[in-house]
Amino acid sequence: MGKTYIMENKQFKFNRRKLLRMGGVLGAGMMASPELLWAKAVKEANENNKKFIFQSDSISEFTPPPLPELKTLKARLHWNENPYGPNPKALAAFNDVAKSGNFYSWDSLKGLVGKIAVKEGVAPNQIMTGPGSSDLLEKTAVVLFQNGGNVVSADPSYMSLVEVVRASGGQWKSIKLTPDFQHDLDAMEAAIDSETKLVYITNPNNPTATKTDTKKLYDFCDRVSQKVPVFIDEAYLELTDEGLASSMAPLVAKGRDVFVTRTFSKIHGMAGLRLGYMLASEKQLTKINSITRGGMGISGPTINAAMASIDDTEFLNSCKEKLVANRNYTVEALKARDFEPMPSQANFIIFELPKTVDPNAFLTAIYARKITVKAMRFWDTNWCRVSVGTAANMKMFIDAVDDLLV
Repeated sequence: MGKTYIMENKQFKFNRRKLLRMGGVLGAGMMASPELLWAKAVKEANENNKKFIFQSDSISEFTPPPLPELKTLKARLHWNENPYGPNPKALAAFNDVAKSGNFYSWDSLKGLVGKIAVKEGVAPNQIMTGPGSSDLLEKTAVVLFQNGGNVVSADPSYMSLVEVVRASGGQWKSIKLTPDFQHDLDAMEAAIDSETKLVYITNPNNPTATKTDTKKLYDFCDRVSQKVPVFIDEAYLELTDEGLASSMAPLVAKGRDVFVTRTFSKIHGMAGLRLGYMLASEKQLTKINSITRGGMGISGPTINAAMASIDDTEFLNSCKEKLVANRNYTVEALKARDFEPMPSQANFIIFELPKTVDPNAFLTAIYARKITVKAMRFWDTNWCRVSVGTAANMKMFIDAVDDLLV
């Protein structure tokens, strides 16, 4: 995922003209995978003894020690991954098609789009696929902000789209979350002006894991999208109490100027296989496809895996049940130790670090236990964000909290 890193007061940005020339690999994530970009930033920050691996005017991430080798990790809890996937049926489907990797996969992609259309209640020409939902939101930002403008979104927020807006010459109008950690929809609407090209909402939000009231959000999107496009990033929605019943996808079918993204990285456990999709009006998708085509970065085996996973409600429900149980255990364990985690509706939890704890020292100590988490700073406060892993993973994490934070 594209980031604008600020190190030693030197800001590294992507060149918009170069991005537009890249065609099929458009997007800030084009140069490397998210993990490679992050690992490179960690390496550089450690070599230069930097407190943060990246730093912005809204949210910064503290520098952890170098990531231990995957095979040595006891609990990998820094990337919001699903420890229970991919679905065995998806793996079998992946392997079945891998032997035909010499052929293009357009026909199978058409089949997947058809399945998505039925599931979401939209037309196939209202669907765009890509290697993960971040790829699609970044492409949208590049296309909509070619000539500047501003995006209205939360503070804090998932910064991938925002940073591409900035790299494309646009501006960010950040609106702090409400005291109960929901999007401040009234303030966001009031912030819209003649230069606003997009309102961006991540629901549940990242990094806070909190969800905005469904009816209020629906009414907001229904009304505001008649003035400016509204982008709803629903990467974690399947993990919420309401699940997909709280999706804004029906507004796309209704004809509103709304974008909705979803990913196979979370509930489907296919983060490394790279697949996501976006719902939007045919007009908006035609505009995006005129510069950068969707579907170009997805392999045939991944498409086949998604076809096997998308309708397997038994596997998806099982993943959700286990992740929610492990999330609830961790939240209650933290509360029992006088922490106040934000009300999570995702597969991660965020809570304030004690003011006496140095975040970099905490990361060094917990990484030494082969447990990886993230430490962040926003609202002049230091936070720990921990992904929800297996039951054993979360027990290890709480043991580490007892030793390092309590």
